[in-house]
Amino acid sequence: MTRSGNGVIRRATPADVPGLVELVYDLAEYEKARDECTLTAEQLHNALFGPAPALFAHVVEEDTGLVGCAIWFLNFSTWKGAHGIYLEDLYVKPETRGKGYGKALLTTLAEEAVANGYGRVDWAVLTWNTPSIDFYKSLGAVGQDEWVGYRLEGEALDALGRGGK
Repeated sequence: MTRSGNGVIRRATPADVPGLVELVYDLAEYEKARDECTLTAEQLHNALFGPAPALFAHVVEEDTGLVGCAIWFLNFSTWKGAHGIYLEDLYVKPETRGKGYGKALLTTLAEEAVANGYGRVDWAVLTWNTPSIDFYKSLGAVGQDEWVGYRLEGEALDALGRGGK
């Protein structure tokens, strides 16, 4: 547990799940993709706290409740021969930005990576989100401009998952 401004940064607990879901939906709204977000509290609870958790989260809590989160999972670099952290969601409510919470969450993930011998922390950011890009660069993060992300989902995923039929 770490203090930053008026908030506390700590690992998420099962009691945080409803607030985390709300923050994810807030992020989806900010990213202009609210209609694509279908996360339920049950799904998130199972991913974070089920029998074989593969997802992890840190939260920022003020007296008023959760105001930010970092939701992440482990990846693996075959080139480095080490795990890393993939930051799926980093979000701080607009009214609490400027208090150092985003940096505190990223610092917490960097500490987690260093303590566990992980080789890196990766994430993606929308190209139009220049405030976030500028913030990440100020921390020393480097854009991976030579890589292009791809995704299989929906009908294309179903078709390929059925043997390309």
